[in-house]
Formats: sequence, structure tokens, C-alpha cells
Amino acid sequence: MELNRRTVMAGAAAAAAATAVGGGTAHASPTGSGGGGGGGRGKPVRALFGTLADGTRVHSWSLENGGTRMTVLSYGGIVRSLEIPDRRGRRANVSLGFRTLEEYVASSPYFGALIGRYGNRIGKGRFTLDGKEHQLSVNDGANSLHGGAQGFDKRVWDVEPFTEGSDVGLHLHHVAVDGEMGYPGTLRVKVTYTLTRHGDWRVDYAATTDRATVVNLTSHVYWNLAGEGGGSIQDHELSIAAARYTPVDAGLIPTGELARVGGTPFDFRRAKPVGRDLRVAHRQMLYGQGFDHNWVLDKGVTARPGPAATLRDPASGRTLRIATTEPGLQFYSGNFLDGTLVGTGGRVYRQGDGLCLETQHFPDSPNQPSFPSTVLRPGETYRTTTVHSFGV
Repeated sequence: MELNRRTVMAGAAAAAAATAVGGGTAHASPTGSGGGGGGGRGKPVRALFGTLADGTRVHSWSLENGGTRMTVLSYGGIVRSLEIPDRRGRRANVSLGFRTLEEYVASSPYFGALIGRYGNRIGKGRFTLDGKEHQLSVNDGANSLHGGAQGFDKRVWDVEPFTEGSDVGLHLHHVAVDGEMGYPGTLRVKVTYTLTRHGDWRVDYAATTDRATVVNLTSHVYWNLAGEGGGSIQDHELSIAAARYTPVDAGLIPTGELARVGGTPFDFRRAKPVGRDLRVAHRQMLYGQGFDHNWVLDKGVTARPGPAATLRDPASGRTLRIATTEPGLQFYSGNFLDGTLVGTGGRVYRQGDGLCLETQHFPDSPNQPSFPSTVLRPGETYRTTTVHSFGV
């Protein structure tokens, strides 16, 4: 899901907030090359990626396991690159991103970022909890998007590397203080990125609070299984394990209805090319300028990750399977990429050059009592898991 173009371009004024320095290229090449589908485990390696205007250092961490390589930034918990092999064993980075910290600070449409305190939109940037109304940071027209103007994607996370058994990964920690972006409660967040021996990327989210609040954490990777900068994803084949979705109004806020996908462009119960129905004159498609909606996963909330979506690039043979404990999936078809951003491989990103599959609770849930609750109270622990499995 993405902010509109005006919001993206307004971020350009923030470019002076960061100064890029050497170190970002110390890891595996963000575009990837050669190599087979195998690959052993390596300990996480840290390098300086850049320095913010206030002097805060931002580091990158490189990980490898089971044939998958990834680079993660402490700024925003950003997945800067994620390399997987194609059917011939040739690796490519399948995650859109930037070369420098300056670009992430100035104009990123959430490329690869950790999203919080509330992923997706909250209508009019306010909600009522236990009889008290809370006004949030508004950054998407009249609405609050992805936690507000300074969400978790713009924070520097504390990063702790680990190796455990056959796994390798990173623990990312952040404390959001009471009142930050208008949200009640001091929220202590721990997100764990794990690369398994099979090359899967597992994300475990956990959070506690000292005051009743709302939480909805997710990851905002833009996928292109042909390789970032490799052109349109319209030929990618997508299936979503959902018979319903949540229609939205003109501001992309859910109406509260759980509509059937049958007979609409939103029917991905059987795999089909992303572009097949992208230009169908359906009112919901006009609101989002394409797909930018939440699907109601058939499995609902589950204790263990269950099936959510499968993405396949016929040309390279690469596949991505997503399983999650969450009840929803936001599919965003890269509608607002407009040719003004240059990616890690030096190519311009145009409309539809990447897509997002964000596991989540539903948008605007704090204002929709019929939706699964996103309320977290003292003494409780927020926990969700999403697993990304790669193959050919």
C-alpha cells in the first residue's frame, strides 16, 4: 500500500537530513550475479552505510543462508536487497531499493521498511479507545498512513545479530514513547529477521505496552522476481488465498464491508497475471489506480503461519510463497511509482515495476468494530509471524 505521489515528492525536501558515506557497497552486490542455488550459512557482517544529519550512524548488515542473501539497514529495519537464484541458479536482487541513505531519507515510498506503529491507513487519523479519542499524525490527505509522518520506517533500530542452530538472523529493537505520533502507551518492539537453512526469510514481530494502544506491524518490501529494475511485474502470476476483500472509499479507507471477490478483478483464488484485470473499469480499481486493497485471508487469525499468497515470475522461474498468522494481506501493485526514483541497479522505477504483499490486520480496524481487533493492553504480548519461502 502506498502514499500518493504528492506525499512521496514532498519528501524530497528532507534530502539534507542525511549524508551518505562509504560502506554501503561492502556487502554482496545489491544486484547479484552468478552463483548457484546452494550456499552455506555465514555470520551477519556489519558495515557503515551512512550518517544522519544529527550524527547518528546507520549500519548495513549482510546475511546469507540456504542460497538466500539479504542486506538490512538499521534505519527503518529496511531490507535493502534480497538475492535469490533463478531456475539456472543465477542470483538477482528481487527487492526494490536505493543506493544511498540520503535517498531513503528524502523520498522513499517505504522501500523494504518495517512499518508501525500501525501499518496501513487509519481514517481521519483518529480513533477512540476506552472512551478517549486519540488524534494521530496525519500524512496521507486527511488520514494517517503507516504510523504517521515519523513512523517506524524512519527510526534507527538497535540491531543484534545471532546464529542459532542452522539459522542466522537479526533481532531489531525499538521503543516508541507514549504519545509518539499521537499513539498512547510506550511500546517496546522486537522484530526478528531469520534466514533458515532452506533459504526462507521469517519475520517474527513482538511488542508490549504500558498503556492500552493499537498495533499493526508489517514489512513493506516491493517485490520484482525478475530482479529489481527488471521492468514491469504485470506478467507475474499471483494467487491469494482469500474469497473476500475489504472495499474502500475514495480515500482508500475501508467501508466496513467484506465483499466477495467472485466476478471482480479481485479474484486471485486461482493464479493469474497481475496485469490481466489491472485496467478493468471497476470503481475500486479507480480509487486505488490499480490494486491497493486488503484481502481477507480464508484462514483468519492462526497460531501458526498459514497460506496467504504465491507469486511467480514465468520468465525466471522464481517463486515466492507467503504464509502468515495474520488475517489480512494488502496487495499493492506499485501504482504510484512514476519514473522519478532510481533504484539500486541504476534503473528508473516506473508504474508497476514492483508490488507489495503486506501481511497485516485490516486497515482502519480501530474504527471498525466488526474487524479483528488491533488493541494491545498492558500484560499482553503482540505476536505475529510471516514466512517468505523462495523457490523455482
